[in-house]
Amino acid sequence: MSRVAVTPAFFGRHPILREELLARYPDVTFKEDDRILAGEDFVDFLRGHDKVIMSIDKLTDDVLAAVPELKVVAKHGVGLDSLDLEAMARRGVELGWRGGVNRRAVAELALSFIITVLRNLPLANRDLCQGVWERRMGSLLTGKTVGIIGCGFIGKELVLLLQPFDCKILVNDIRDYPDFYKAHDIETVGLEELLERSDVVSLHTPLDETTRNILSPKRLALMKPTAILINTARGGLVDEAVLKAALKEGRLWGAAFDAFAVEPLTDTELYNLPNFWATPHMGANAEEVVLAMGRSAIAGLDEHRPPGPDWLDAWPS
Repeated sequence: MSRVAVTPAFFGRHPILREELLARYPDVTFKEDDRILAGEDFVDFLRGHDKVIMSIDKLTDDVLAAVPELKVVAKHGVGLDSLDLEAMARRGVELGWRGGVNRRAVAELALSFIITVLRNLPLANRDLCQGVWERRMGSLLTGKTVGIIGCGFIGKELVLLLQPFDCKILVNDIRDYPDFYKAHDIETVGLEELLERSDVVSLHTPLDETTRNILSPKRLALMKPTAILINTARGGLVDEAVLKAALKEGRLWGAAFDAFAVEPLTDTELYNLPNFWATPHMGANAEEVVLAMGRSAIAGLDEHRPPGPDWLDAWPS
C-alpha cells in the first residue's frame, strides 16, 4: 500500500480535502506547519513515502537521490519552477499535474489589479485612512491597449475577462494560438513592441531560465511613463530594484504585484510606494479554486506520467 506525504499544511486542515484523500490513501503524513521544505528537511519529510502532494517546496536532484522510494509527485498548483523535471525523468519519478486549474482566480486578480491601479485606488484608500479627503484622478480601462506576455491558460482567461472593455489586445508568447487570436481579434507582436505600445502590461509566464528577468532594465525602460505593470505570475520575472526606481522617478505610472523574487516581501520601501500595490502571492486563494486544486492534486497521485520534452502538450487542459 502506498504511503503519501503532503507538504501543503492547509491540506490537513481542510476537512473536505483531508477526508477525500484519506478515503483513497489511508496512510498519509500531513505537514502541520507552513514552512517551505528544501534540502535535508525535505528529505526527512519524504523518507519512507512513495508518493507526495507538494506545492512550492524545492524538489532537487539531491533530494530525489536521497529518497529513491519516491515514485510519484502530485503537484498542488500550476507552477513547476520548484521541480527539477530533468532529474525526475532521469530517476523515473512521474508527475501528476493539471494546468490551468487556477486560471479564473488569477485572471480575476489581474483584472482587479489593472482597475485598482488605473483608478488610483490604493492611494485614495491610503488618503482616507490618514484622514485626507482628496478625490484623486484616475483613468479608464475601457479603450486601453493591453499587452499580455504569455497567453497560456491564465493569459487566455484574462483576454475573455477584458472583452467588455473594448481593449486593443497585444500578445507575446513563444507558442502560437492562431485560432484563439483570430476569434478575439488579438495582435501578436514582439516583446519590445508590446512594451512600447501597451498602456497595461500583464505578465503570465512561468519562471525558468528563459523568462528570469524577462523585463530587464532595458526592456522596462521601453514602457510608457503612463503605463502600468501587473505581475500575478512569478517573482523573478522583473528586477524589483529597477521597478522601484522607475516608480519613484515617474518613469512608470504604477504597478501591482502578487509574486516576488523573495517571499515574504521584505522591501518596505517598495511596498510603501504610493503607486505600487502588493498582495502576498494569493492569486489562487479563492475557496472554489483551493478545493479544485486540492482535488486535482489528489487525482495526480493516480494520473501521472514521466516528464519529457513533449509532456506539456500531452496533459489535459
